[in-house]
Amino acid sequence: MAQKDATVAELTKSFESSNAVLLTEYRGLTVAQLKELRSKIRQDAEYAVVKNTLTKIAANNAGITTLDDGFKGPSAVAFVHGDFVATAKALRDFAKANPLLVIKGGVFEGKTLDAAEVDKYASLESREVLLAKAAGMMKATMGKAAATIDALREKLETAEAA
Repeated sequence: MAQKDATVAELTKSFESSNAVLLTEYRGLTVAQLKELRSKIRQDAEYAVVKNTLTKIAANNAGITTLDDGFKGPSAVAFVHGDFVATAKALRDFAKANPLLVIKGGVFEGKTLDAAEVDKYASLESREVLLAKAAGMMKATMGKAAATIDALREKLETAEAA
């Protein structure tokens, strides 16, 4: 009983410290495949094979009750500490290559996600690409503003000379 309490406490802490949680079913995957998956998401998430009953209790302790129906069959949880989109993308890509991995859903920023919504996040470009695009748009806007101000200055100088 003490070990179960310790496991629930540890899982509760993982739920509370994560910025997102992704619930998967891994039925039929080999230990080597699970190891490969863990290495692919290690930078942004911790992937843990879990006992449904204890994990459901831990999730509820952390205030997450919307995943209760997903705790059926062999379950594993990705506790995301870093980039949620990168983790969702890695899980989706792994699931494409290994159809036995099924993404059941998750929770991101307090919002419950079904498998289709997780896939939408996985389809987003990476944070670095989005930041680069934003920087490019700002640079272009600044360039246009500078050109407009310069044209206005030239017009005023021409008007003063006349």
